[in-house]
Amino acid sequence: MHITNLISQYFGKFAKTEFPLFIQKFINNTYVKTLGLNMSEFRNAKYYKSLNDLFTRELAIPREINKDENIFISPSDSFITQCGTLEKDLLLQIKGMEYSVEEMLTYNCAENFDRVNNGSYMNFYLSPKDYHRYHAPCDFKVNKLIHVPGKLYPVNIKYLNKQIDLFIENERVILECIHNDKLFYMVFVGALNVGQMVFNFEPKVETNTYAREVKIYEYENKELKKGECLGYFKMGSTVVMVWEENFVELENLLGQAVKYGQSIASKIN
Repeated sequence: MHITNLISQYFGKFAKTEFPLFIQKFINNTYVKTLGLNMSEFRNAKYYKSLNDLFTRELAIPREINKDENIFISPSDSFITQCGTLEKDLLLQIKGMEYSVEEMLTYNCAENFDRVNNGSYMNFYLSPKDYHRYHAPCDFKVNKLIHVPGKLYPVNIKYLNKQIDLFIENERVILECIHNDKLFYMVFVGALNVGQMVFNFEPKVETNTYAREVKIYEYENKELKKGECLGYFKMGSTVVMVWEENFVELENLLGQAVKYGQSIASKIN
């Protein structure tokens, strides 16, 4: 097991520990103040029983989402580190740092490589202070979920600039999605101190373990609705979305913070 995985496991044990109330209150309040969390849409920090409970907090105030069926919404609160059009199968981790979408998706998606070549992509970085749940960006059907074990390098801007093939090296979960016969992928990338990536519709997925083998879960009638909570990171991390060619037109969001529910792309008619 790589050192980054071990560090993440130990941090995960600390984060899920429920300390005595006065100690937990101090830990939670310190975390909120140090990172500058905006808790206006959530319960008061003192009510969370552990750091994990705070990390994975639900919205206490329902958020408005763009319900237009032609619009893709952001799956998470995050910062757009890169977006654009693939050059054949190449996309950007960060400016000047290319990697292969085929390597990221693995050979288990080989039958669809031609469809996503020259398609569109967008990278969503969730910092430790962000709301950590991720949601369905549109109505879609899940064909398969692929869990790829790997390392857990940090995914912040510093590491994006220096670690080659970061999104290929790191542990990840890939969702193959269909919307009105069009294909897109959502790739959830693990990171340092991410104890787990959780998927509400597939409880069998266990990340940051001693597993070495790729696991594939296939579905026939797994349909998810726009805005539905798909799961959560137990710390900040990254989501990469990849759409097939001529499917969507991306909004110009490079270098901007986005909120779950806002428009990120529109379908090309």
